[in-house]
Amino acid sequence: MKSRIQLSDHFTYGRLIRFVLPSIFMMIFTSIYGVVDGIFIARVVGETAFAAVNLVMPLIMALGAVGFMLGAGGSAIVAKTLGEGDVDKANAYFSFFAYVTLIAGFILAVLGEVFAERIIRLLGADNDKAYLIPTCLEYIRIALVGLPFFMSQNIFQTFFATAEKPNLGFIVTVIAGVMNMILDFLFVFVFGWGVQGAAAATLVSEVTGGSLPIIYFSRPNGTILRLGGTKFFGKALAKACGNGLSEFANNVSGSFVSMLYNAQLLVYVGENGVSAYGTLMYVNFIFIAIFVGYSIGTAQIVGYNYGAQNKQELKNVFKKSLVMMFSIGVAMFALAESLAPVFATIFANGNQNLESLTKRAFLFSGFIFLLCGFNIFSSAFFTALSNGVVSLIISLLRTLAFQATAVLLLPSVFEGLGWNPTDGIWFAGVFSDIMAFIVTWSFLIANRKKYGYM
Repeated sequence: MKSRIQLSDHFTYGRLIRFVLPSIFMMIFTSIYGVVDGIFIARVVGETAFAAVNLVMPLIMALGAVGFMLGAGGSAIVAKTLGEGDVDKANAYFSFFAYVTLIAGFILAVLGEVFAERIIRLLGADNDKAYLIPTCLEYIRIALVGLPFFMSQNIFQTFFATAEKPNLGFIVTVIAGVMNMILDFLFVFVFGWGVQGAAAATLVSEVTGGSLPIIYFSRPNGTILRLGGTKFFGKALAKACGNGLSEFANNVSGSFVSMLYNAQLLVYVGENGVSAYGTLMYVNFIFIAIFVGYSIGTAQIVGYNYGAQNKQELKNVFKKSLVMMFSIGVAMFALAESLAPVFATIFANGNQNLESLTKRAFLFSGFIFLLCGFNIFSSAFFTALSNGVVSLIISLLRTLAFQATAVLLLPSVFEGLGWNPTDGIWFAGVFSDIMAFIVTWSFLIANRKKYGYM
């Protein structure tokens, strides 16, 4: 068996799985940050604190999305440049995108600190929910300090795969993830620091996860990529932002829609609704991380072969990826439905109403896993082909247009039919992925001759 897998290889199922597994595990451990915080807050601090953290989490994820954007868009440019044989230029691009991410992270962190309370009020912690504001501020002010490192970790997740070292990306993420879990236990459970302790644990783990790749790539490392001298690439930055805009829009619009979910649930259910949705999101973070990790790993292969004009390998990877996405989707659906009572019990902490509501949420929303993997992969596939427009359309329709419309309208529709309006909220994601599947497949058919992946 070949020990090192290269982007120029022919990928069998076995080799493809070996190459993408580190990226998948990397995304899972990244998702664990928020999940572990949620478990400790729910079971140790209390329901109000759990609801407060769930209210601000979409904002933190939205700000961190800049790292995903530059990682996805920038890695597509770097991988394509490597496929064309220009290693020096690829390294200059790589260094430039890494530095821009850090600078952007510091700027966004400062702005977030300045406008934190105003933003929290816009998220729904106002009027009769104003009692959530102090707890929200306790968490977000600490969490924002780690934003530059969180964004840095996000961008290097993709570049480790581009450097043909996905295993190292996984190791870094495991170190940061395990550190987060240990510190959560110490800060929240042992020291009793509450939400501030959870935020501090995440901060330390993010600083670790964001700093280690910088140290690694700043030294001779045996890979094709290394941080070093660069210059300002205005056109490349614009192209990376445009090409990676779908990943940015996916995270930002997803965060915006999460805010809509919270607002609707506060109206129809109250604080328990926000907590139930938080549980749903924590589980989805981990499950969907599998699809995102797979897409990150394969994007580097697609980008390289696109640059090398190897259409036969493009067809091979595309076909195998479709089989993988649908197979994993079925497994994720079965797992989510069967483990719903377990997830509900972990976060409900004895609250029977919350536990019942959470089980109901999983009953409806578990169906999203059947199609969301296909939609996520296809969006990343077009990003890797440097077609940011199609990728952006797929992402915006799936995470914003279809889902926002469904969240706002389906509760009234369900209520008009004599059904539980809250079920309409839980079904919104399923509706969105069904509609996105139709649009995505249409784009794949329309562009098949242009890129030669079918």
